[in-house]
This record gives sequence, C-alpha cells and structure tokens, in this order.
Amino acid sequence: MSIEHSSTVDHPIETVFAWHERPGAFARLAPPWQPVRLVEEAGSLADGKAVIGLPGGFRWVAQHGGYDPPRRFVDDLVSLPLHWHHVHSFATEGPSRTRVTDTVTTPVPAALLRSTFVYRHTQLRDDLDVIAQLRQLHPTPRTVAVTGSSGLVGAALCAFLTTAGHQVVRLVRRVPRVDGERAWNPDDPDPGIFEGVDAVVHLAGASIAGRFSEQHKRSIASSRVEPTRRLADAVVRSRGPRALLVASAIGYYGSDRGNELLDEASGRGGGFLADVVARWEAATERAVDAGLRVVNVRTGVVLSGRGGLLKLLRPVYLAGLGGRIGTGSQWLSWIDLDDLTDVYARALFDEHLAGVLNAVAPTPVQNGEFSATLARVLRRPALVPVPKSALGVVVGAEGVREVACASQRVVPRRLEVAGFGFRRPRLEGSLRHQLGHGL
Repeated sequence: MSIEHSSTVDHPIETVFAWHERPGAFARLAPPWQPVRLVEEAGSLADGKAVIGLPGGFRWVAQHGGYDPPRRFVDDLVSLPLHWHHVHSFATEGPSRTRVTDTVTTPVPAALLRSTFVYRHTQLRDDLDVIAQLRQLHPTPRTVAVTGSSGLVGAALCAFLTTAGHQVVRLVRRVPRVDGERAWNPDDPDPGIFEGVDAVVHLAGASIAGRFSEQHKRSIASSRVEPTRRLADAVVRSRGPRALLVASAIGYYGSDRGNELLDEASGRGGGFLADVVARWEAATERAVDAGLRVVNVRTGVVLSGRGGLLKLLRPVYLAGLGGRIGTGSQWLSWIDLDDLTDVYARALFDEHLAGVLNAVAPTPVQNGEFSATLARVLRRPALVPVPKSALGVVVGAEGVREVACASQRVVPRRLEVAGFGFRRPRLEGSLRHQLGHGL
C-alpha cells in the first residue's frame, strides 16, 4: 500500500532541503501526540541512521539512503518486522516555491498516518516562514546558550534554532556527554561557559505543578531567584553575550484580577507566585545595569501534546471524564508551544525588544470555553465538572487559588505593537494542531 501527501512551500528548493539536513529537523517534525522520543539523530541523510524510542522499549531505526540533493532522500525501517519505505521528494515549482511530497509504502492504513503528515507539512511551512522573517532582522548565524534545554520549551527552541542554522550550547547540570553541551553549576556558574556565546536563554526552574506544601514552594522560589541572579552575574562577568532572555510567568499579575485586561503595564498582583515572579525578574537587574539587553518572558499556560496541561487532560477527556473546573468562569491565558518558541526566537534577534513581554495568545478564554473546545476537538462530552474541593485534596487550598483556579486575562500588547504574527492565535486551531485533529 502506498500513501502520498504533498504540499507547497514558498521557499527555494535548496533552502527546503538544507532545513531537513540540519540537526533538530526530526524534533520539529515529530507529532507531539505520539509517544516517541529521539534517541539518536541521523548524522547524514545520505547513509545515517535515526533511532527513535517507542513504548515498551522498542526502537524504530530508520536507515537513510537514496540521497539526491536537493531532490530526494529515503529512509527504510530496519529494526522491526514492519515494511516501511519513505521517500522524501522535493520539486521546484518556480524560483522561490517548492513542492514537498512524502510517499510511504507500508501496510499501515493511510487513515492512521494522514494526521501525521498534515502536522509535518504544517510545521515545515510555518518554520520556514518564521526563519525567513528572522533572517531579515539578523541575517548571520548566532551562538545561543540555553539552560533547561531538555524541558518542553527548551527542547522545542533548541531544535528550531539549529534547523534555522544557528549553533546551540546546552548548559547542563551534569558532566557533558556530547558536543554542544557545557556544564553549568546553578550555585556558582563559571563565566567561562559563555565563551563564544552571543546570547543566553535561561529556562531552568522547578515545575510549579504539585501540592503547594512549604517544601514545594521553597523549591519553586529557590530554583528561580538565586540561580537567575548568579547566572546574570556570570554573564556580565564573562563580557561575552549581549542579550539575556529569562523565562518568567503571568503569575506576576496575581491569581484573580476579574475581567480586567492585563498587559505589560499592569501592576503586580498579590499572592505567593506574584511575589516569586517579582523577585525572579528583579534578579536580572545586574545584567540590565551592565547594559545587556534583557527580556523577561512572562508566559501563560503552554499548550503542547507533548507535555504540560494537554498531556494531562487528553486521556481524561478521551475517557469521557472531562469538564470545567469550578464555575468555569476563570480566565485562562494560554499560548501554543510553537508560538512561544517564536517569541523567544524573535526576542533573540530583534534588538528593539527588551524588558517584559507577555507570551500569551491574543485570545484568552474562560475555563468553561476551554473545556468545551477541548471536548469538541477530541469528539467527547465535557459533562463532569471538577469541584474546587476535589482539587484541594490534590494541590492544597493555595494550589487551587494560585494555579488550578487562577484567573488571569492577559494580552500580549508589546508583541502586537512589534507586529508579531501568531501561528495559532485561536484556541481551537492550537488544540487541533497539537493533538492531531487538524484535518
């Protein structure tokens, strides 16, 4: 059985083929709803092998061949008793237009693969468009150091940057295992790790999810405030990078501001997370005073089928147990993972951006609308409301107030003024893309 999916992108064939050859291409194309992980990326499309981890300890090993740049490459499954022959074809349809075609010969039914190829072609087109826009801002490659590179956001950002032709230095809290990694001690970072680095993205921090015990709250604060202060100081002492991007959170605005529209000029709210975020952002002042361009990226709820809220909710809704939380009237300020990646990339290369940025979609929704939309996308009912009391058993009263039932109607005013274009500004479009229901 042969399955074919084809689409066009408005970029030259050499550009499109080169994108596929760079590190990070597999990560950018892997559908987030599928339970796979990259074990080893192919070193070459000519004769390399890509190793992908599957559930149950199985491995998908794809042997590349049929290399004919910039027109074609092939991969064949060689590790499992399943026939899979995948031809990647590229054809010129004008000076700046390329037809991309995936042809797979396999017994797997086409219906099971269609959403995968829709996702892959959408990602390729959108990534190439954003890369072209960024090159107008900064045409030469840069070297970017990233903490938290293995997390949900960090992994996506690193893959995007490498496919765009930039070099990424992953700052890790262990002995480096591969080229491109450097050891980073959050308690005493060595300024030498920034040698040859143009910009730093600081994403590391303990997860906010969990029961709001005193120990958990200490972990949230201690993994952010002082490590950020020490990192900023080390960057300044290194006299290397000229830009520092630091993750932040819309928790700055407090857990309940009613229907008030909150932008970057809005004042700080009350509560534990608002206090932590204020101290977290203040920890970058040393870099600001030293003349570095510092951007604090206040992020909303990140939507990705690979992790975070959607990964938790998807099985619940598929089981028919989904529903609003509490009254459903609280505001949810969200952002698609690819849009968040674009925000960081734009902040890296746009010299006019500094200070606070609200990294949220321009269309916040109330929890009831979020629940109904997710149920519609997954073709399931949303009839089982979750009372606050039940959540309190899991995350504690403070966790309910600060996270589970927080209401923040935040808008990305500064990004809009800067002309930032969102890939998926509407909730349903993001959910369909991230969960494989984009047909």
